[in-house]
Amino acid sequence: MTDSPFQRIPLDPKEQPILDRVLIIRDHLSLLKQDRSTYVKSADVVKHYNALVEQVELLNRIRENKRDEQNRVDTVLDDCFRLISLFFLTIGRNREAPAIYSCVSTVDRLLNHLKEAGFYLPKDLESISQNLDKWEHTIDRGRDEHSPHLLTLLEARIKVAKTTLHELEEPLGVLESGQMKIYETLVSILRSLSACNTRSRFPTKEVKEFERQLLEIESKLKLTHDDHEGKSAQEVYAERLELMNKCENCHQDPNFVVQSLLARCLLWVEIIQQKQGKIDERFKEHFDKLLKIKNSLDQMNLTMAWSLRETDLYDFQRQLDRIDDSRVNGNFVDAEGRPADLHAQRTLLYLLRKSYAYIYQYIISSEPVSEALLPIYNQLLTLKRCLVEVKKNGGVDSPRELYPYSMKLTSIDNMKKDGKFMVGNDIPEGQSSVSALLAECFDLAYELRNEADERAEKQHEPQPDPEEVNGVGNRTTRDEKSVNFKVDGLEENIDLDSNPGANQAITGMGLTRTRTRGE
Repeated sequence: MTDSPFQRIPLDPKEQPILDRVLIIRDHLSLLKQDRSTYVKSADVVKHYNALVEQVELLNRIRENKRDEQNRVDTVLDDCFRLISLFFLTIGRNREAPAIYSCVSTVDRLLNHLKEAGFYLPKDLESISQNLDKWEHTIDRGRDEHSPHLLTLLEARIKVAKTTLHELEEPLGVLESGQMKIYETLVSILRSLSACNTRSRFPTKEVKEFERQLLEIESKLKLTHDDHEGKSAQEVYAERLELMNKCENCHQDPNFVVQSLLARCLLWVEIIQQKQGKIDERFKEHFDKLLKIKNSLDQMNLTMAWSLRETDLYDFQRQLDRIDDSRVNGNFVDAEGRPADLHAQRTLLYLLRKSYAYIYQYIISSEPVSEALLPIYNQLLTLKRCLVEVKKNGGVDSPRELYPYSMKLTSIDNMKKDGKFMVGNDIPEGQSSVSALLAECFDLAYELRNEADERAEKQHEPQPDPEEVNGVGNRTTRDEKSVNFKVDGLEENIDLDSNPGANQAITGMGLTRTRTRGE
């Protein structure tokens, strides 16, 4: 296994024993990650975590007067803590401090890429903000249980992430509701255009439709179209990015924020139509690798709940980190050190950001349930969805229809021993989550059964004598002398005494009627 591509500083001889032990821990964690023959046990993860923390404490004593040093020991430690973090998610201990290490690292990358891209939605930032706050609470809860060295590191990283987050929130804070709606539309279009740009076959018609929408917005805002005479679209786009970077700490006019993004959208649609999905050959290898990672992560979304082990994300993280860290001053460079053109830069950045976004989404979607209990948990999730849909669609006509659900719920409930779901002699993490979901399913089934019983009781209530009730549910009395009724807007009157069969005929027709009673 190779190290992450950080700058190397000569190793202090005193740190060599620590490096040797940390490498052994990483190898053990890698073997544990690859072993699919059984589920990951909490005891194995905690054992390696404690051994790792012990090495960190030894390292901190050696570096008492050189806290900022970074060398190979740090890169291997970073690998180990990422693996430990993902293992804590795998065993269902999501609400403990070690579990958030990988989360914070991913968010830090994602925020930097959003800042570099220069377009994002408020909901992107809201999700990250909420999770950063949640992770801070996790750190506070774990002060008595986990190493202060780890907690201090996590706090520092969260602080950096929050600083970047506030920088991203500032330009959006000046937008009014109408401007925000246009801004969100532009972000959606620009992301769609970036996706079109990476397809195997360039979707010309789809891109033309997005261009039409952009021109429509430009017309609505009463702006003059910029033909950028004398300059290429890539040159003008690069100038706008440079201006955006210079003014990142300036107070921006809300109209400028919207108009600037619109101008970039129009320039980008022009650029990708010129390129037709073809990227500079010097960066084809980078493109293919990132596209493969992005597509693999995208496909995992279909089977995530059933087959994803959180540690599977580690290899993707490392590959992305290697590509990201290979950039020079933020630029992708070829073998000779020459930077890519703007089209290649923005295309590769899109794939990089999209891949990190997938990893972030999978991490925050991880359920606090051990891998050992996930099959049961996923079955219960499916049962709950089915029962909710049944309820939405009016319930069941008979309690008999609930038999398959009740049978499955009972079989799951019977798997418990002394009130707990056991795997051999182990009690996996996530007992409360599984039990709570099981109780929800039982409650839903009970509600549906009660509704079906009530419906059945109403159907068996004694009905009035049909001979005494007419066709629209009104009783016909013996002193009723005549009936007025309407058909197609014409009103007729029938004398019931002179037409004995009329009452019976009208009764079955469901017509609009008014009675005339005898005095």
